[in-house]
Amino acid sequence: MIVFVSHTIKSLRFLVFLSLLTGSLTAQDRINYDLTNYKDQEGLKVTVLKNKLELTWEGKSAHFKILFMVQDGIPVISRLENSTNSVHWNLMEENLIPEYRIVSGVRRVTQQQTESIEKLGIPLTAKKIDEIKWDAFWDAPLYISDEPPLSHASSIPAEKPFANHPGMPRNFKEVSRTTAVYNVKKCRVLTEGTRIKIIFENVNAGIFAGYLQYDIYKGSNLVRQTLIAKTEETSVAFKYDAGLTGLSAHKGKMVWRDITNQWQSHVFNDYVNSEPVIIKSNNRLIAAELESGSITSFPPPHSFYWARESEQNLGYAWYRLDSNKEFSFGIRQAEHEEDPEFYHNFALYNARPGTWQKMPVFFYLSPGSGQEAVESTLKFTNSDKFKPLPGHKVMGAHYHVGLVKRLKKKGGLDQRINDVATMKAIGVNIYGVIDGARGPGRHDKGELFLKDLEEYYEAARSQSDENFLLMPNDENSTGGRPPFLGGHYDIIISKPLYWKPSRAAGQPLSEEHPKYGKVYNIGTPADLMSMAEIENVLISMPHPDTKRSSGFPQAIMDSAYFMHENYFGLGYRWGMGIDASASRLGEYRFLKIWDHTNNRMVKNGKSLKFALAISESRSDIGERGKPPYDDTYGMSPVNYLQLDHVPTIDDMSPIVNTLKAGNFFVTTGEVLIPSYQIKGEGNQKTIIADIMWTFPLDFVEIVWGDGEKTGSIIIPTSDLSSFGRKTFEIPFDAKGMKWVRFAAWDVATNGALVQPIRLKSVD
Repeated sequence: MIVFVSHTIKSLRFLVFLSLLTGSLTAQDRINYDLTNYKDQEGLKVTVLKNKLELTWEGKSAHFKILFMVQDGIPVISRLENSTNSVHWNLMEENLIPEYRIVSGVRRVTQQQTESIEKLGIPLTAKKIDEIKWDAFWDAPLYISDEPPLSHASSIPAEKPFANHPGMPRNFKEVSRTTAVYNVKKCRVLTEGTRIKIIFENVNAGIFAGYLQYDIYKGSNLVRQTLIAKTEETSVAFKYDAGLTGLSAHKGKMVWRDITNQWQSHVFNDYVNSEPVIIKSNNRLIAAELESGSITSFPPPHSFYWARESEQNLGYAWYRLDSNKEFSFGIRQAEHEEDPEFYHNFALYNARPGTWQKMPVFFYLSPGSGQEAVESTLKFTNSDKFKPLPGHKVMGAHYHVGLVKRLKKKGGLDQRINDVATMKAIGVNIYGVIDGARGPGRHDKGELFLKDLEEYYEAARSQSDENFLLMPNDENSTGGRPPFLGGHYDIIISKPLYWKPSRAAGQPLSEEHPKYGKVYNIGTPADLMSMAEIENVLISMPHPDTKRSSGFPQAIMDSAYFMHENYFGLGYRWGMGIDASASRLGEYRFLKIWDHTNNRMVKNGKSLKFALAISESRSDIGERGKPPYDDTYGMSPVNYLQLDHVPTIDDMSPIVNTLKAGNFFVTTGEVLIPSYQIKGEGNQKTIIADIMWTFPLDFVEIVWGDGEKTGSIIIPTSDLSSFGRKTFEIPFDAKGMKWVRFAAWDVATNGALVQPIRLKSVD
């Protein structure tokens, strides 16, 4: 039997609405407002008057004012106002309460991980399980079922208990549901550059305890509301919903674009909702249109997602009419996939014990209509499109497409898969597919394998044009096809390349084929790297130290083939192992293993490994493909390659050469690095980086390694507002450093990373 755990939470609003109704307010709480770390500045001011905290600031083309008070321990936005001249103020809303709902389950390690670890001879002790379980992919802590998955049966958590693994199936007792409860006695105000943090202490939500924080940004209409809390439980995975409650329904209405990009609205009537109404809006956005202005609600565009194979829009916005006078709205995370194929693949956030988990929701304030507010908010993600950058082309990598199979089902190579239009629409120029031979010859080692490759290359050609390349790469995994390198690896080719996964004793590395020309016989890692040298092929590990690459590349770091310069990189995607405490995407798994790998490479005197932004999404299962209304933009990072044109399938070497040279940067899309260099003599170096951003930039950093350890130099950017561009010149002492890399991150955990550069330190 399949059971999805349903929403049955009573909101905090019922506990406080009676005391917040007009004319029935009890005396507000006496609160200690701590302004010790507040610094007065023009355009961003805080005052305390009659036990209320008033904050006024300059936004973009408008001024805003928020009055906070505490009522029965609950932080309340008693008034929210806007003004176009800072003289006449318009009331947008009053008596608003932050709402948070959290659902948590138990994190389990998966067989994908444990089988890989066991094959390396590493004992599966409780300590080891506690180390690797956080990087689970095929885990679904809220899926209560004893039915096996439709595919990947050996990838989910093991049925039998071992060490500290509890076994399967899951049960309802593991699932905890709670709303945030406030008992605020103190409020702290902190100035950081041109930003203000307002912190209300003492918030509890079941197993979580912490505080509520509001962030205000001078020069921007953004307000970030964040519940920041930690748990001491040992195996927590969770999701959250967030928003505001108490908005006036009298003249309010909801506005959004649906998944077909058409405007929709809902004017409140007398039907009171018992549960939130889930909205599948485009771009993760919804707006509350009020009598004097509008408020949009939206999540961080990328860190909001954990690892998924599906990009299907599950409905990330909600509203709820609570009475004939008041409504609520905000953002939500789903509890499960809608496609049965992926029921077992919905891992949620990690909450490692003692780490401060951040649960943000952004609000954009506007004096205009709901539609105007949505349009203004879309600028933060460039309307969910990777912005064109002169001298660069955008490459997405590691997509499971089922190209040949889908085209044949449609009638042949003259047909089109919907992936092409979708990828073009989000600004991708190079669509890196990793199907390889997936037809009848997938497990063949002879002519059928070659025929599959031929069809694959022709299918890729049929979907490409002057400005768009479907790049036909290949993921060779642990499914029984040699050569075995350890973990999964991607083969990135410079031109259509024919090879067979076998080489008999005495057989030459390559032979002439009457139809395909040169064909390589590949039986060992050395064979593969020889072909890579001759044919300008690159190898990359797509998801290091997770899935069936768990324990890799650590186990092969000293191998000749991994240290080869053509084994050039590791695949960067934040999803596997995402932890809501992180300030950087991929902080716990990828960035850690990437830096460790490069320390080992310099110690061995070998080339540095680069980060290649990848996806893990699938359009090869079912009938959906990759429709334009999926959240393809939000789910995966991309690579900006230094190219002046899109290569053709017959000569993809400009792509390979650019990747091999490290002349590209990785980004979520909101932060771009058009140029970057290191100058200086001896140990006195200066990083010069041109950076563009949309959300307010949080910090930039220099990360370095000396062959043993890794360090960083963090430069806060709290003096910068949203939508900016700046050339950073950062001097540093390179003594002892063997390599450095540079990154920039914004307040929504979006970011961009350049590739590491080798240094010659002067002792």
